[in-house]
Amino acid sequence: MANQYEKLVAQKAHLKKKMERENFKLRQSKYYENRQARKVRSRRLIQKGALLEKYFQADNLSVEQTEELLKIFADYVNAHKPNKLKHD
Repeated sequence: MANQYEKLVAQKAHLKKKMERENFKLRQSKYYENRQARKVRSRRLIQKGALLEKYFQADNLSVEQTEELLKIFADYVNAHKPNKLKHD
């Protein structure tokens, strides 16, 4: 009886370690996915910022000045945006 109890205790410890490994793998996978999503978003924002500077010649403007410039044209651009570019 004691031998069977020891086996069960050992099995429980083994299963607990296995669960901890699986939880670690899951957390690591989620971290990797989040990191990849952040990289994709950062790349997209950098590319759009570069286009903004290129077409609006805004490379010498501060962040606040750039925002003011975009506010001026936002209503017009959104109202005249082609249907293929609308996200709604």
